[in-house]
Amino acid sequence: MRDRRVVITGGLGFIGSHLAERLAGDNEVTIVDDLSTGRIENVGHLASKGIQVVRASVTSPEIWRAFEGRDYVFHLAALPSVPRSIADPARSHEVNVNGTLNVLIAARDCGIKKVAFASSSSVYGDTPVLPKVEDMPLCPTSPYGVTKAVGEMYCKVFQEVYGLKAVSLRYFNVFGPRQDPNSEYAAVVPKFIAAMMQGRQPVVYGDGEQSRDFTFVRHAADATIKACESGASGAFNVACGRSITINGLVRAINEALGKEIRPLYVEPRRGDIRHSLADISRAGCFHYEPSGDFREELTETIRSFGTCLN
Repeated sequence: MRDRRVVITGGLGFIGSHLAERLAGDNEVTIVDDLSTGRIENVGHLASKGIQVVRASVTSPEIWRAFEGRDYVFHLAALPSVPRSIADPARSHEVNVNGTLNVLIAARDCGIKKVAFASSSSVYGDTPVLPKVEDMPLCPTSPYGVTKAVGEMYCKVFQEVYGLKAVSLRYFNVFGPRQDPNSEYAAVVPKFIAAMMQGRQPVVYGDGEQSRDFTFVRHAADATIKACESGASGAFNVACGRSITINGLVRAINEALGKEIRPLYVEPRRGDIRHSLADISRAGCFHYEPSGDFREELTETIRSFGTCLN
């Protein structure tokens, strides 16, 4: 993508900052973020590329000011985490549902050409069928999954009713540099890396044989840009089509660190799913073909975590 004026909501966050990194320089980039989970340090290295940061919540009616005269909106702002949504479903609904509706209304009224919405594999819930295919029934098992499913439906309706082009990207377990390991609701990869770098046992909920389709963040950013540029609409899986168990993740981190730390097994958590694996063939329509070795991607992620743990 070149010579476009784009808005990234949640652009100071993990995936959003990687998207900004890819787009800055070749495009005019405006980030809308309220810093509730994002960090300005995530885009500090982009200061020379002229990005604009607007500190605002996507729930604010004033976000239309940031959308005026822009071409595309990448809507990544959200309150993440299944456990967080279980603890506070009202807050997740406010940000993820009301915020998304507000973004779509502003995009419609400002003549945005297309919205790329960050959805989640959590919309599938814990259905036993693998791999997950986009036309499967949605069956979320957490408030977070519900909010993402509702966001997808709003995108579909706004395209059909108002002509606002939209595409939803169902991210599967994205990991990589700049992912926060310190939050109470940190994702499993950064949480395990942080613990094991410090010699602590990673906490595994259940027996560790549950599996995930871990997706390197550069693949997620690549898919998001390609989907937005294309004529694609509807929902698409964004993953790598590979199944890795949580026990396998622990072994891979141990290998990368040269350690032999055994995990601490505890009771499973509410809302967690057993297995997650994506069919990514549909995303081939916009030439999304991720390639890369999980262990190499994990090693790159571990190297990047040295400074954030000091």
